[in-house]
Amino acid sequence: MKISYNWLSELAAITLSAKELAERMTMAGLAVESVERLGADHILDFDLTSNRPDALSHIGVAREAAILCETELTPRALTLNESDVAAESVTSVEIHDPDLCPRYAARVVRGVKVGPSPKWLVERLESIGQRSVNNIADITNYVMFEMGQPTHAFDLNLLRGRRIIVRRPLAGEQITTLDGFARELAPNNLIIADADHPVAIAGVMGGEETEINEQTSDVLIESAYFNPASVRATSRALGLDTEASYRFARGADYGAQVMAADRVAQLVAEIAGGSILKGAIDVYPAPITRDGVALRESRIEKLTGLKVEIARAAEILRALGFEVDLIEGEKHLLAKAPSFRVDIAREEDLIEEVARHVGYDLVDVTLPAWSGLGRYLPGDNRRRNLRRTLTAIGFDEAYNFSFVNGDRDRLFRRSERPAASLANPIDVNESEMRSSLVTGLLESLLRNFNQGRRDVKLFELGRVFQPGASERPDEREMLGVVMSGAVLPDDWRGVRQADFYDLAGAIEAALGSLSISGFTIERASVEYLHPGQSAALSRDGIEVARYGRLHPSVASQYKFRQPVYVGEIEFEKLLELDADQVRYSALPRLPASSRDVSALLPDAVMWGEIEKAIRELGIEEIASIRVFDMYTGKGMPEGMRSLAFRVTYRGQGRTLTDEEVARMHEQIRELLEGRFGAQLR
Repeated sequence: MKISYNWLSELAAITLSAKELAERMTMAGLAVESVERLGADHILDFDLTSNRPDALSHIGVAREAAILCETELTPRALTLNESDVAAESVTSVEIHDPDLCPRYAARVVRGVKVGPSPKWLVERLESIGQRSVNNIADITNYVMFEMGQPTHAFDLNLLRGRRIIVRRPLAGEQITTLDGFARELAPNNLIIADADHPVAIAGVMGGEETEINEQTSDVLIESAYFNPASVRATSRALGLDTEASYRFARGADYGAQVMAADRVAQLVAEIAGGSILKGAIDVYPAPITRDGVALRESRIEKLTGLKVEIARAAEILRALGFEVDLIEGEKHLLAKAPSFRVDIAREEDLIEEVARHVGYDLVDVTLPAWSGLGRYLPGDNRRRNLRRTLTAIGFDEAYNFSFVNGDRDRLFRRSERPAASLANPIDVNESEMRSSLVTGLLESLLRNFNQGRRDVKLFELGRVFQPGASERPDEREMLGVVMSGAVLPDDWRGVRQADFYDLAGAIEAALGSLSISGFTIERASVEYLHPGQSAALSRDGIEVARYGRLHPSVASQYKFRQPVYVGEIEFEKLLELDADQVRYSALPRLPASSRDVSALLPDAVMWGEIEKAIRELGIEEIASIRVFDMYTGKGMPEGMRSLAFRVTYRGQGRTLTDEEVARMHEQIRELLEGRFGAQLR
């Protein structure tokens, strides 16, 4: 269901932006799949459940939005300039089967002029995916999307006897519907007929014989309520699925018939001219009644865990259109659902209405009671995601002892204080508690090399014991990784040895599994890492990761004969950071335009600085920035390197022109030259 934000703003005082409204609506139980910008408007695409037919209209969504914004609906004024001629004097309505059609209302407008719709009406319908037909048909569609009540317009002069009869078909009756197909009618179908034969399939589609055309001057407006089960069965049997049947099959508002007919008549008179005959014909032989539903304050808390005072529940229900009676001196109420809320039948339905507007996010997420021992540790879900991610990209998990050789561990210790020593070690050569996971991972790597395995990728998630200010060491949870050898040993395309960027990719994947971003990449200053092939990640000035190629002096002590890459991540610090909210993003509908940049840059300039500077230009049309080539070595000036990257642009709501892309791209080129001293090619 597509909803126009601008249209909503005409029906309620909306104080939230389109994206904010979509988020709040989703949290309130009306899921929004996407928000797309369309010119000066935004289109919200709702994924509604079948029990919420009231939200299949702009007024229905506006009602919910008004509550979220703590404002009120601003309905349009409905004024009709009627003639002195009564509608009942020119037409009549009979209902032969009130079980399938409890209510049928009609309005008559004489002297209309059928033609194209005004621009505003065409644009309003096209914004939600509806094509324009003519002014009369467009008005009936407009009112359906505005109010949720399907209506239909007949050419009054083409109705035999100028009358409407709602009945089941006779044996052998057929109808040619608006799509041009002749259809056999079954005995259980409900039809709209004139004095002689069918002119429409009730709640599904009108007939071709009485459709509005250029010669039409008098219009009969139908606004009825049909039995949902009947419409559903007829639509399925005939293979006809229309916007009208979609709404009727789910349960339309049985109290909106006259109001919708009045609204259509008002617009017809304003747009197509004509005179509205006096009075609406409203045939309602057996008015639908509904009993009130009781709601207890204690029941709300029992089912949801939310402590909501009964007065607050009454306030929410009244805003949703319910008639509410608070029982004096008792913590419960009696609520009568409005005619458009056909889904309300029991106390649990009322509790759902209250809970979703109080806020589902306030409901405590708790585990079921457990009579045994044990509980989940904080961050266990993130640990599982991390393990799955690293094993998926070819890493094996290592488990090493927490006590290590002190001389080896000292190579990776970041403090001059002595490590924690064991009073009674199992092995005198491993008598200290590890201060780094790298110590054990390199020992594991060495054992793999000694066994003839040259292609190794390992990770370990464990605790380290770094020297602290007191006698007791500081215990922290860390993530360590090590890799060496071929990236994909059995790849038929050829064997490529792992390098620094493969390690950086593994670190990035690990952080991605935790849904944490916003890191700054800097050159690392770590003694055991190669100064030209190492980096550090920090966030808010706090270093959370360091990784790179093992320094040759350290590698020589292990007698490694091939490059080794290691990294350590402060996992405990990452657990303290809030995870990014993962959002669904629809596939882009508009084409993108890419431009490449090739430049000579000083070695001291890091790519992260360039990307950040480009983002800070505030060009909203930049969809992505990706490096695709870097070269250093022969032919390059000393202290310089060649860098090539691609910038992809995509417009919001329209396709960008080449001139617009060129202007935006020129800003990036000027930035590179002026700020980073780049020599552009």
